Amino acid sequence: MTVEPAATRLRHQVPLAVWLVLVWMLLWGTWSWANLLSGLVVALVVLVLLPLPHVVGGVRVRPAPLLAFLGHFVVDLFLSGAEVAWQALRPRGVHRTAIIQVQLRVDSDLLLTMVAEATSLVPGSLVLDLDREQRLMTLHLLPVRDRADVERKRANVLVVEERLVRAFGSAEDVAALDAARTGVTAP
Repeated sequence: MTVEPAATRLRHQVPLAVWLVLVWMLLWGTWSWANLLSGLVVALVVLVLLPLPHVVGGVRVRPAPLLAFLGHFVVDLFLSGAEVAWQALRPRGVHRTAIIQVQLRVDSDLLLTMVAEATSLVPGSLVLDLDREQRLMTLHLLPVRDRADVERKRANVLVVEERLVRAFGSAEDVAALDAARTGVTAP
């Protein structure tokens, strides 16, 4: 077991502590010194009693692919929301749903989590399970018309994965994704 230097640990903990204090302040809804100090105490207790593991490799943000992901994501939100709303309000109700599995290509815990979260946030899709070792995501889809629609939605998950890898992945993640797309094993 390696011991992490105090400066490195502090560098990872300070942003999280600031975030926790900010959330505490927002939950109270008013700014006061008492709320700030109690938020700091709560953040310190949470960080000491419930330490989180560090994200290995960090995050590299690429602005152009990030904007492309966000643009497509917002469009997906509106289109899927309208489709689910129509299914809920129409006289016949929801006709068909499906549970599918999608084999993901990335091997990063952070990217797998981002793909699962982005997929779950879009109305009409819910991640039921994410098998880390197999990189297999199980989804519930609502609504589906036919088998071609299911395959289109499965392919859409892979597109979301690719956009997120291009926006946040390391050079190795992008190379592995490209190798998986072409069927060549990465070095």
